[in-house]
Amino acid sequence: MISRRIASRGVAVLLATATTLPAAGTAMASPAVGAPAARVPTPSAPAPGLVPGVAPGAGQSWQIDTPDRALPPKAYTPTAAEPRAAAPGTYDLVEYVPPTGAVAKVACSKQTGPYQRQVERWLKLRVDGKQSAADCKAIRAFQVKHKIKPAIGFAGPVTWSTMVLVSARKNPNAAKKCPVRSYKVACVDLDRQLTWVQKGSKVVFGPVPMRSGRKGYITRKGWHTIYWRHKNHVSTLYNEPMPYAQFFDGGQAFHAVYGSIYTTVGSMGCVNLKLSDAATLWNVLKKGDHVYVWGRRPGT
Repeated sequence: MISRRIASRGVAVLLATATTLPAAGTAMASPAVGAPAARVPTPSAPAPGLVPGVAPGAGQSWQIDTPDRALPPKAYTPTAAEPRAAAPGTYDLVEYVPPTGAVAKVACSKQTGPYQRQVERWLKLRVDGKQSAADCKAIRAFQVKHKIKPAIGFAGPVTWSTMVLVSARKNPNAAKKCPVRSYKVACVDLDRQLTWVQKGSKVVFGPVPMRSGRKGYITRKGWHTIYWRHKNHVSTLYNEPMPYAQFFDGGQAFHAVYGSIYTTVGSMGCVNLKLSDAATLWNVLKKGDHVYVWGRRPGT
């Protein structure tokens, strides 16, 4: 989630203009997912100066920076209680846009986005790194299709991350970076911020978007094993919810968060997921299953 310093600046802009911004929508399913073309650039954090394109709401706690890296206690009996549901709008895809674009509620942005070239290439447009009317129209159509808000044709980080996710649908392991084994392997791709589970060459879960560790708290690479699970875990260090927690390396775990995973910084080391994805993963993995982490989260 957004760090306090960055969030304060972004939220200040948003709060000053909240009455002119569109309200957050309802919760949505994850966008279609799938395999990147060769040498696809990785998603990254928003460029400096961008802010979420909608006003913060109950389900979009932009200003909250939740510590989530905590060792499970030695004397702790897991409960079977189901985690609480996420508030409507929690997992809406909210693009980061220039403050002026958000305030003016423009129909089609004339500004060049930080992922202009990547988005142009993905949409098979002329790749010149400059926003045009044709670019905006094509980008906006993609945003509308995938329920990215505001759909103003700005080539921002959420739009590009969604394209990377869509590209991974057919074969997330096309680059063969996750080892193929006869048993289940939970694959954590830090480069693309995607995770999936495969058994042999068959994908049995995902890929889904994730958020890994930030600078100074990177998700540790290499082989790990699921060693402790708690469906309704609460961090004993910070008293913060970690729904469907599956610990695989010290205090690092797969778990859901009640907020956007498309944020300017990463987690405190855990692999953060949307609630529905974490719930599905809970039923795919079990204690003793293997996890493989590779790559590097952009910005770390």
